[in-house]
Formats: sequence, structure tokens, C-alpha cells
Amino acid sequence: MSRFWSDTVRDLAPYVPGEQAHAPGLIKLNTNENPYPPSARALAVLSGEVGPKLRLYPDPSSRSLKLALAQRCGLDPANIFVGNGSDEVLAFCYMAFFKGRGPLLFPDVSYSFYPAYARLLDVEVVPIPVTDDFRIDLEPYCGRSVGACERPGAIMLPNPNAPTGLALDRNQIQALLANVPDRLVVIDEAYVDFGAESAIPLVREYENLLVVQTFSKSRSLAGLRVGFAVGSAELITGLDRVKNSFNSYPIDRLAECVALAALQDEEHFTACRDKIIHARERTREKLRALGFVVLPSRANFLFASHPRVPAHQLVRALRDRRILVRHFDQPRIDQYLRISIGTPDEMEALVSALGELTSSTEYESVETHR
Repeated sequence: MSRFWSDTVRDLAPYVPGEQAHAPGLIKLNTNENPYPPSARALAVLSGEVGPKLRLYPDPSSRSLKLALAQRCGLDPANIFVGNGSDEVLAFCYMAFFKGRGPLLFPDVSYSFYPAYARLLDVEVVPIPVTDDFRIDLEPYCGRSVGACERPGAIMLPNPNAPTGLALDRNQIQALLANVPDRLVVIDEAYVDFGAESAIPLVREYENLLVVQTFSKSRSLAGLRVGFAVGSAELITGLDRVKNSFNSYPIDRLAECVALAALQDEEHFTACRDKIIHARERTREKLRALGFVVLPSRANFLFASHPRVPAHQLVRALRDRRILVRHFDQPRIDQYLRISIGTPDEMEALVSALGELTSSTEYESVETHR
């Protein structure tokens, strides 16, 4: 700890990303990356004409990408904001809409970056407990007061949720929007393309809705860092004001061109998405046959718990077998593994390893662990 640290930095509890191991031969199922390469059209950009233009600053508004996204969403470019990954877009939401406007509500089992942003940006939060079966109950978000706070400033909902993979229907989100017209509702749709319903069609009707998506998951571009938000022109202007007070050029020329090409290759997107969904459902059934409790995911991962073998032991044993999965040592979810969906061969290797591990007598039971 440096004596030059600010009080804010000293008190932070930073977000911890999944392990990015570099050892050869690992089966990496811990960070929800797409197991398939980006679109060939996107990759072709790397050898195209963009190279000589890198000496110039990129378009600060990413107009070409905004226009393509607007056309895809059936909206206007004024309804689109583009940022350096959806994480940056979410961080800008904290600065533009949450700071100083009352407590932010989000599920207590959710994306662990939400509380990290709040600590960094001094935003008051009220985590709302999910149900015993990890569903998001929207009733507490509709109340005029929550706990000791009245009229919370905003609501953040990941849909599908992470790490559970459970999703809300669009009609549930619409009912929430109608019940809280004086509160901004941000729907974080990082995984929506894998089987959930997007709330984007509701943007024209509800000025209190902002939807955030990413190219990292279903477009196989996690290494590129491109995310976007969809909302009313007034909300987008608020995000632009923050962006232009922080970094006018969050999207470089190469990122915009590759993302645009990926967006236009619908055939590749659909094929990869469908393969992931098929592998997810097949793996879920196989894990259930091994005795796992597996939530019905609508994301590119599964959330699974075994009634006999503690999750922390399974994580270590899988790591010894060169298979990485994610474990969150947190209340309520410490007996669950979050398993990213890989290729069919990778998922077969995982299921085989878990079959051997859960049938072994060398592991203490979950009851003993507790």
C-alpha cells in the first residue's frame, strides 16, 4: 500500500476476473468466452484497408457502427451509444445516472462488477435478495421504498442473470417499467442472444429504459472490447457527456470495422449461437444424470451444484485435470460451479471428468464441508 493512495483506492474491493491461464492444453470453461472464432468477414478486416488509416484518430461517435446497430434494432442512431466493452458502458451509467440520485437496486446474486463500480464511484446500493431458487423477484423493485430508503434512484438487472443464467421474460420487464416510471431501469443483456428475450423493442415506449449489450459473447469478440447501449436520445446524450469528459475515442478504427463486419455476418452468428445452445442443453442433461442440480440457463454457461461433493473440491480437482471452471466463494452460491459452454469435445471431457470425480469416495460430502 502506497502512502500516495487516495482513500477511495485504499477502500476498494476490486472485481476479480476469471483466471486467464496461458498453459498449453487447458480446457478453459471459466470466463464465458465463445468457443468459436469470430466471423470470417470480421477477420478479413484485419488484412483490409484499415491499417494505413490507423495514423488518424477514429470517428469519436462510431457513426458506421451506430447506424448498423440502429438499423438492426429498428431505431435511430440517436438511440445508440457505443463504448469500450459493455463494462465501460455500465461504468458510464453509474456516472451519468446513478451517482447522487438515491440508492441503486440490483440482485444480491449477480455480476460482481456492480458493487465494485459502486465503491469506486461512491454510489449507494441496495442489493435485493433473489429467491431461494435464484430467480429475480421483481416485486421488491416496484415498491415505493426499499428498506430504509425511499424512492430508489435506479434499478440494474442483468438478463439473463450471471452467474445463474436465469432470465426474465420481456413482459415481466415491461410490467416493471410501467410500475416505476420515475426510475431508470438498466437491463444488462450480455448473454441475451443465447435464448432470452431482449428488452430493446420496449425502448420506443419507455423513456426509463436503457439496454446494454456486448460483442464479447455471441459475436466471439471478447478480445476486441466493444459494447453498446440502446435507449432514448436523452439517455444516450447523458452517456455521451460522460464519454466526452473521459475519453473521446473509446472505440478505435480497427474495433469499429471488425465489430461492424461481425454484426453483418448473421449466418455465422446464428450457426455459432445454435451450436452453443445445443451443447448447453446436452451438457445440462448429462450433468443432471450425474446427480448435479443444474439451473435452466439462457446464457452461454451453466450453474451447477453436486449434493455430495463440495464445489471447492471439484474446482481444484478439475484444475488438476487441466479443466478450468469458475467458483464464487460467496454466501448462497459457494456450492455452485459456473461452467462456460465450450466445444462438444471440451464439454465431453468436462462431463467425463466430473463423472469420475463425483463417483469417487475420496471427497468429503457437502454436509461435512458445511
